[in-house]
Amino acid sequence: MASLLTPQDIRFSVAPMMDWTDRHCRAFHRTMSRRARLYTEMLTTGAVIHGDRLRLMGFDVFEQPVAFQLGGSEPDHLARAAKIVEDFGYCEVNLNVGCPSDRVQNGAFGACLMLRPALVADCVKAMKDAVALPVTVKCRIGVDDQEPEQALFDIAEQCIVAGADALFVHARKAWLKGLSPKENRDIPPLDYPLVHKLARAFPETPMAINGGLATIEDMCAQLAVMDGVMIGRAAYHDPGLLLSVDPEFFGEPAPFGDAFAAVEAYLPYIERELGEGEKLSSITRHMLGLFSGLPGARSFRRHLALEAVRPGAGVEVLTRAVQEVTDAMARMRDANAA
Repeated sequence: MASLLTPQDIRFSVAPMMDWTDRHCRAFHRTMSRRARLYTEMLTTGAVIHGDRLRLMGFDVFEQPVAFQLGGSEPDHLARAAKIVEDFGYCEVNLNVGCPSDRVQNGAFGACLMLRPALVADCVKAMKDAVALPVTVKCRIGVDDQEPEQALFDIAEQCIVAGADALFVHARKAWLKGLSPKENRDIPPLDYPLVHKLARAFPETPMAINGGLATIEDMCAQLAVMDGVMIGRAAYHDPGLLLSVDPEFFGEPAPFGDAFAAVEAYLPYIERELGEGEKLSSITRHMLGLFSGLPGARSFRRHLALEAVRPGAGVEVLTRAVQEVTDAMARMRDANAA
């Protein structure tokens, strides 16, 4: 079965991250890259089927291409939720088989599903039968005492047979017992060669690698082997690197020449959201790492942290925070010229 996705579709993406990749974060990231594939935070099938869909699932068409990540383990529920995702206009539905949080363990989904590859395949098939959207899977290389090569190849092969259109592989095990979700992002060792081996074994299925990729150079090295790279914390803590994505990976100009221009372009979105009752801090919390490494970055973060939470805070708080960076850079230039 031919994939509905091409390697170009998944060449670069920002990972789904709980409490981080909400619609404000995605709109901000889209301002800096037209080509990056963006993902929602994971939502459970129960939230999609029974929750406040407009609040939980609403997004701006400007965010496209944006994919939706589902959490669940019951094929019929996933099929029903996937149809709702399709009706909302998302470009892809992704099944979470990698999150190790207590919440997903209690619900027997996420990384727990690495232990049940046949069930994962049933979930994929149910969603494929329900929607015309690409259906993809994000997984780990194993959990707990699983032998990674056997676990990864088993679940990948069964997902591919079931019709998965792409796989996103976090190149670490998840330890469901003994490590916190935060520790699971760093402590289990990365095994890039195993993921490369998987990609070579299934060349017809687009595959992207995730985990530990922090620089454009790291990502380019992976793209020599993989169809795509998926980054998480690097994009969040240093969002300015997204300005390099379109030129580096797609041969297209960046939307803006620098982070200052990107902020300027983002202001109308912020003003609109404030006009609809949103709090400034809910938007600017995703921007704190923007000027990482530049003079004045600490003052930028401090100003936003202190002022954006105040009642009635408006875009002038953000422009003043940016001015902290501009002023610090000017002082450095003057000092160097003296």
